[in-house]
Amino acid sequence: MATLFSAALWWGSLTTVCFLIAPLLFVYLPTPAMAGQLAAKLFTVQTWVSCACALVLLLGLRSNTASMHVSRAQSAMLFIALGMLLALLAEFGVSPRIVARENHRLWHSVGVLLYSLQWCCAALVLWKTPLRSETAA
Repeated sequence: MATLFSAALWWGSLTTVCFLIAPLLFVYLPTPAMAGQLAAKLFTVQTWVSCACALVLLLGLRSNTASMHVSRAQSAMLFIALGMLLALLAEFGVSPRIVARENHRLWHSVGVLLYSLQWCCAALVLWKTPLRSETAA
């Protein structure tokens, strides 16, 4: 059950931050600069939520591999690792460049691409995570 909860939390938090919270910051805060600064902080928090969920998923799927179809578990683990890598790459490779406004349009586009790919990885992991961790007897 922890794996399903972690998969849902990962995908749901990515969805909420990207499609609800970040756009609302730009609507309700007085300046785009203020919204951008707060959005950067929220995306940092989201990176750590993503990494925590991914670690729980890796540990949970590793222990449940016997009850899952092996190829399904391996592909889920691949998407988990890829999603975590994308989150860390966005946080430590792209985010500092966006904050520094270094070729802002390019790095913002790269950040959006990495976030979108991470969202897809989380969606696939959620899709592949079984409803029950143990097999029905």
